[in-house]
Parts: sequence; structure tokens; C-alpha cells
Amino acid sequence: MNLPFGEPSPGRRPGGSFPREGLDPGRVDPHVLTTLLARRGWQRRGGEPGRYARWTPPPSDPGAASLLVPESLAFPDSRDLLADALTGLVRSPTATARQVLVALAVPSDELRWSRRVPDRDTGPCGSSPWPAGDRLRRGARAMLLAGALGALGRAAHHGARHRRRAEEALGQVLVGPESAAGTLTAHLPVASGRAAATTLLRALHAARDATDYHRATGRPEAFDAAVRLGVSRELTEAVVDLVHGSEGIRFALEWSPATGAPAGFSAAPEPVEFSPGDLPALRDAGARFVRCEPSVPVRLTGVVVRMRRRSAAGPGTVALRVLTGADVGRVRAELDENSYRTAVHAHLVGLPIRVSGRLESSGGFRRLTGARDVEPVRVDETERDRMMKSLHENLGCFEEAWGGEDDG
Repeated sequence: MNLPFGEPSPGRRPGGSFPREGLDPGRVDPHVLTTLLARRGWQRRGGEPGRYARWTPPPSDPGAASLLVPESLAFPDSRDLLADALTGLVRSPTATARQVLVALAVPSDELRWSRRVPDRDTGPCGSSPWPAGDRLRRGARAMLLAGALGALGRAAHHGARHRRRAEEALGQVLVGPESAAGTLTAHLPVASGRAAATTLLRALHAARDATDYHRATGRPEAFDAAVRLGVSRELTEAVVDLVHGSEGIRFALEWSPATGAPAGFSAAPEPVEFSPGDLPALRDAGARFVRCEPSVPVRLTGVVVRMRRRSAAGPGTVALRVLTGADVGRVRAELDENSYRTAVHAHLVGLPIRVSGRLESSGGFRRLTGARDVEPVRVDETERDRMMKSLHENLGCFEEAWGGEDDG
């Protein structure tokens, strides 16, 4: 995702106002700006102590202009200096300037991934081939999702549970421009994403410790204890995906300078690294998490969206879009002949059904076993009309041969 604003205008507006929508100099804290500049290698060189300082770009940004940044807003010209500094960042074509602007736009924690690949797999001039860049983004997103899932509730294997809520929590994440091949920076807004950030950081350190214990002793028990700290199959899979085919990965987090570190965390968290030698332990842990996560008894209400049975009589299979009773979007259920007939009748008249059973972890909690006590559920006329319209638009849901697996 790009910056949440467009191309720069030619210059400042009269009176020192900033020609950017969404980034008002009056709402930018100079201390936050200088902290962000220092994080990206800008150096303070001279200035007038107590009033302003000159910041020069890092060696990686040759040709970029230096900035005069006020140390506070206490002097009459402070806002003009700050507006000039922000305009300089907007006009700068460098990655570090764009990263600073992203971080200023929304108070956010910065999560940074680095993935080292063999020299033979790099492109010209240190560029990153498309497959490597795609794997980095995919793995980073999966890791963030694992953190968001862990923030909603600890589990060795989340499967399809809470996935929609976790994805919604990550809906405001911004991705900054790359400063080098094999790197990715995500800006996680404090208001909506701090819980995911803290859970992910704690879980990655726990996974690192458990992996070290497994490699030293050959015993997996440390991973069981790590579940309480947010480690899950989803997290180990994300780490495995990132590490596979690389020489190692590094994850670092820096708290929003506007809000600081949350209680119980270091102001400067230690980065976490994983290497190819960790893969066997992480893969074993992921398989163990699926085996040990228990099935979940549920009594859920859902709308029949697909049906199948192999003959005109006998048991059949239905797919339900879950309305209440389970933290998953869809489930499949095997029904006996009478229950299947009840589900058919409910579907034809536009009613959801209620059913009891157990969600199995081996299917990502998308498969309901031991289905029983199937009954139609009364709904108001408006909802019933909506379901009937959906029925007429999806007459193909009755199938004698149900091809493919339901995606949950």
C-alpha cells in the first residue's frame, strides 16, 4: 500500500501552511519527526541548540537535501521551519523520506522484516526477483495475521476461527516503500493494531526460545508452554514459509514514538532471527499443534449454501454459512437421511438451521462431526425474503457430485 496522500504540490501555501492533505504541521510533534529521521539513518549536524537542528540524509540517499527541524514549537518561526521540513520530505524521491511520511501520517508501530537470499538468487544490482518479493510479503502478512489471531485468543491451532475479525484488525496496516531488496516495513496503527504487535513480538521470542530448546534437547515440550505466549501453528507456518529458500530472516519492531512502549515491554525490543537450521523444529511444532488442539463442541446456526448426496435417499453433506455459535465463516457437516431432509426443507423455504456437533481441528475447524439435533430456525420476514432471493440466485447448490473442498 502506498502513502495515504497524493503527489506533492509545487510549494508551500501562503502563510506557511502545508500543501498536503492529511499531514498538518500543526499536528506533527518535532520530537517524533526527529526520532523517525534518526531511525532511518539521518544524522544531526549543527543548528542552533534549543531552537533547531540540521538533519542530513544517510549515505544511502545521495543527493537528498538536508532539513532544518525545530526542536519544539515554542518559537514564532517553528511552524514555518516544520512545514519546510515536511515539504522537503514530500519532494524527496528517497525511500527513507517516504518511510518517515508514512509513519507521520498515522501513529503506528513499525514492523520490519529482512530476508536474506543467496547471491545466486538476487537480481541485477542487488534487486529482488519477483518470487522472492512475493514470498516476503506473503510470509509477513501471515505472520501479522498469526499475531492478530493470538491477540483474540490463545490456541495451538486457530484454523478458520476468528479469522475474519483478525483480518479486520489488520485492515488499516500501511506498507512503506522498500529501502533495500529483501526488506519490508509495515506500519501498524496503534489504535487498532497494538494488541497484534505486542502478541506477535512476545510470540516470536517464545518461538525462538522453544526452537533453541528443541534443537538442544530434541524435546518439543517448550512449544507447548509457548502457546500461552501466542505461538501457534499459524505462526510457525509463517516463519517456515519465510525461512525456506533463504539464508535466514530477521524481524524487528520499533514502537510508535508518539505513544512509546506499552507496559511490560522494552523501549527498544531485541530483534528475532530464524535460520534454515530451525526449520525441522518449527515444522515438528506445527504438526504437533494440529494434533494437540482439541475439537470444539458447538451448537451453531447457519444458512445452507451447498448440498450433496450420492443418491436420492440416504445421508448427505451440507455446507453452512455460520450465523452464530462458532467463530468460523463456513463449516461442512455430514447429516443422516432425516437430518439431511430437514436441511433441504429449511433451505427451500428460506430458513437457517441449527445443529450440534464438534468442530475438528484437523480440518481447520471447518468440519463438523457427530452432527445431530438438526432443526429449522424461525426468522423475521425481511431476513427470510433475503434468503429466498439468495436461493433463487444459487439454484446450483443442490449437487449429486460435490466437486472440490469447501474453503471454509
